[in-house]
Amino acid sequence: DMDKKCICHLRSIYRAITALEQEMQKLHGININEGMLLCLLSENKSLTSGEIAEALGLTCSNTSKIICAVEKKELISRDMGKTDKREMYFSLSAAGKKRLEEMKECNWELPEILTQVLEKTKNE
Repeated sequence: DMDKKCICHLRSIYRAITALEQEMQKLHGININEGMLLCLLSENKSLTSGEIAEALGLTCSNTSKIICAVEKKELISRDMGKTDKREMYFSLSAAGKKRLEEMKECNWELPEILTQVLEKTKNE
């Protein structure tokens, strides 16, 4: 019975994240992975796609799609590596910084279940 309770709890968290993502999309025009990419780049000057994939825990293929989507929205910029011209480095653009600032205002309603989860992680 404990297993059933656990999976049902996960379903509630998953639904809350989906609802939050829809709200982010509506308010800011980006999804959770795109938002996480912006946050990551705000904490690091510039990163390669491999470093981004590793930091976000995503496949290279998925990371590539996210980078492409965010680049189309002009929220990040790409620069060639200084030593290896094949290496691309990504960083936040001015528009990306502005979008992230708008998002940091958290003008969306965080579902109760996610508030509980985030409170627990803050205290660890």
